[in-house]
Amino acid sequence: MLYSSILTGGVVMEREQLERLLCEGDDTSSAALTALRAGASYVIWDGTTSPKSLAAIYGRRLRHTVRRGIETSGLARAVRRLDLYDRPIRLGQIRTADRTWVFMLFLDGDGSTLIACTGVRQTQPGPPRPDTC
Repeated sequence: MLYSSILTGGVVMEREQLERLLCEGDDTSSAALTALRAGASYVIWDGTTSPKSLAAIYGRRLRHTVRRGIETSGLARAVRRLDLYDRPIRLGQIRTADRTWVFMLFLDGDGSTLIACTGVRQTQPGPPRPDTC
């Protein structure tokens, strides 16, 4: 699937380019890369925003997910990295094909470097279903 800026409202980034950015990352980036290679959808949005405002927003999300017991990956690390970063951030997102995880990507302003990556489970595992005949 080729990325389309018209359909997604984002900037054009080829899937292979995004895969290269995720290759050098941590465990969360590796999970996002695996999802991308398995057919996940993705978008890189146009424009940039302040890393400090993102650190505050995602800090609140971290506290919320901890309180609610929502599974995340790399969220605390992403908040720390955003708080230390001092240049504009471009946002991206990867949504797994089964829609169970969403990964947020924090890129430098021109999209050439991955600053941080975090994932949040969208569906919580439920109790096992009884076998039916």
